[in-house]
Amino acid sequence: MLAGLALAGCSTAERARCPAGAGNCETATGTILYVERVDPDGDGDAHFVLLDRKGVTGPGITVVDVAADLRPHPLPGPGETLSAAGPVLRGSVGQRQIEADVVHVAP
Repeated sequence: MLAGLALAGCSTAERARCPAGAGNCETATGTILYVERVDPDGDGDAHFVLLDRKGVTGPGITVVDVAADLRPHPLPGPGETLSAAGPVLRGSVGQRQIEADVVHVAP
């Protein structure tokens, strides 16, 4: 099943890029596996779990935190493709995740 998701639409999203010379910046482009639409802390951000070969968070998985002002509208869901770039920071449970500065969603 995951192999099928990996093939879904990855080439259709514009790839997010880190600014030249940016330190601690990573990119991820992949199929959305899970979306946390409502963040428990109430700051309005959204979290995406991507199937991503680089695997910033774990093998083949990258978590992306998208601030409220960068949230795509409408919010994409599982099976859609998202690309993000930004610094890698620790999340609320200690996981490595991309704090997105740039976000693109496949049309």
